[in-house]
Amino acid sequence: MERMELQGSRFSEFLKPSQVVYNLKAEDKIQVIEELLDVLLKQKLIKNKKPILTRIIDRERLESTAIGHGVALPHARLDTGQDIAVVVGRSKQGIDFDSLDHKKVHIIILIVWNPSIPGLFNHLFAGLAQFLHKSGFRKRLFEAKNKNELYRVISEIELSLPVQDDRIISRASLLWKLQELEMQIKKAPKAKQKELKKKAEIIRQELDGALLDRFDKLMERYGFAVAEVEEGACMGCFINVATGMGSAIEGSNDIYVCENCGKFLISKKKARS
Repeated sequence: MERMELQGSRFSEFLKPSQVVYNLKAEDKIQVIEELLDVLLKQKLIKNKKPILTRIIDRERLESTAIGHGVALPHARLDTGQDIAVVVGRSKQGIDFDSLDHKKVHIIILIVWNPSIPGLFNHLFAGLAQFLHKSGFRKRLFEAKNKNELYRVISEIELSLPVQDDRIISRASLLWKLQELEMQIKKAPKAKQKELKKKAEIIRQELDGALLDRFDKLMERYGFAVAEVEEGACMGCFINVATGMGSAIEGSNDIYVCENCGKFLISKKKARS
């Protein structure tokens, strides 16, 4: 699938009514992931559940995929024989997903995508986030009276590509975690390096090649690629960031770039969360 084919498409192109579960039976995070993967297996959208389940659980242990407001986006990048496999579930009672806002999750959108399409999840996430961050849209999802209504509401989601400027649609905290892991790998004994590299690879598979290329070059040159913003200044070069950027970074999970030193910027609060 070429990147530009996503522009202007709708989420329904990847989702059929048979891939929607209106009343999930699961009572915890792992159970709900298994229940949703069983749907993909039954629909022959995946061939083997076990490696995907393992990858998704490994990803959840790095950082919860709950995005707040009762929604979670568990995902994995593995070869399924399809470009993308999607399943949506609704839990009336709610599932504990270790969300940062401490709220139970009621809508779970599970996505598995092909390794040959780097950055696809970023493109999907851009479209999903635009809709899921709207309280009115979430309310319609939560209050859907049946499976068909839930499918109709979620089918309205339009997919869009990230804007190509200094902001890169990606979880800023993931890039910070990748930096921490890369630093730990350099200092760790060989016996522990394998485990750390596995965690780093999970994060790398979720990020665009251009982003990783810049990250690796910064790490090689400076020893670190992501800097905190504190009191309006980049802690990588100690120069004040552009007017308004500091507050924008504080309220966003996008990644910004320092105009002076070129390092990625993240708010101190998010780096410590």
